[in-house]
Amino acid sequence: MLAGMSKVLDALWRAIGYCFMPRVIFLSMLPVLLLGTVSMALAWFFWEPAAAAMTALVVDAPLLGDAVAWLDRWTGGVLRHVIGPLLLLVAVVPVLIIAALLLVSALMAPTLIGLVGRRRFEALERRGPLAWWRALGWTLGSIGAALAALVLTLPLWLIPPLALLLPPLILGWLTYRVMAHDVLAEHADAAERAALLREHRAPLLAIGVTCGYLGAAPSLIWAFGVLALPMAPLLLPVYVWLYTLVEVFAALWFAHYMLAALDARRQAAPVLQPLRVEIEPVDGVPMPGAPALPASASPSSSLPNPPLLP
Repeated sequence: MLAGMSKVLDALWRAIGYCFMPRVIFLSMLPVLLLGTVSMALAWFFWEPAAAAMTALVVDAPLLGDAVAWLDRWTGGVLRHVIGPLLLLVAVVPVLIIAALLLVSALMAPTLIGLVGRRRFEALERRGPLAWWRALGWTLGSIGAALAALVLTLPLWLIPPLALLLPPLILGWLTYRVMAHDVLAEHADAAERAALLREHRAPLLAIGVTCGYLGAAPSLIWAFGVLALPMAPLLLPVYVWLYTLVEVFAALWFAHYMLAALDARRQAAPVLQPLRVEIEPVDGVPMPGAPALPASASPSSSLPNPPLLP
């Protein structure tokens, strides 16, 4: 237990150090520029119509409309103005998180894993790569399971303790599934991948959940409440940038831990020694690779000649 924790902490400190490398900082800007620009453009042109549509959907609902009207009277008419943007934000943020995870996995993870491999595990043999369609199927299947879990647990988010626990747990599980598989896709074969993911499931899940809670930290932007909602189109790119940094750190953490585990597994594997077979020489039969005997030294020439018959 303590040995496993020390390996997790060792990978943690190494990942923190790698985050300050100029190359890593430069690469982290690529998903930010792409996703941040797209999110800001969509929010700038479609945020207000989408928020108005969400408000109308809630207010006109048969059961929710009466509850919203009652709460609106208690809040002095504030709830009607914030319920739409708030629900839209709840729907958009998980999509941005998953999009950032996909971009980091596709654009940065191979480079980051290669960087760790060259600097620490240069002698580690690459027994991949995994077929692209298998990797894509694994990623899409994990994302589908995470989205289903988010949708099914959405009513539980109304309970304050569960609202702080469930989303980071689900997104942390998704990070563990995607990042751990990406690290092993290039360096490990199918048997090694299955064995490592099975043997290190608990530490990997702990790393993923920790990254999930770190990913929840950018949500503190919305802690300003009603004041932050009108600025959502401008704050969304900042949120994307912060969460992208978390995903970059997660990729480095998984890379250091998984490559070290793969290297230790291969070094601990028994080395098969070549089998040595000794062949006893037989009279009159030359050994393989032995020089041929001259004709004068052949065994038949040493025999006495038979006597001549009268």
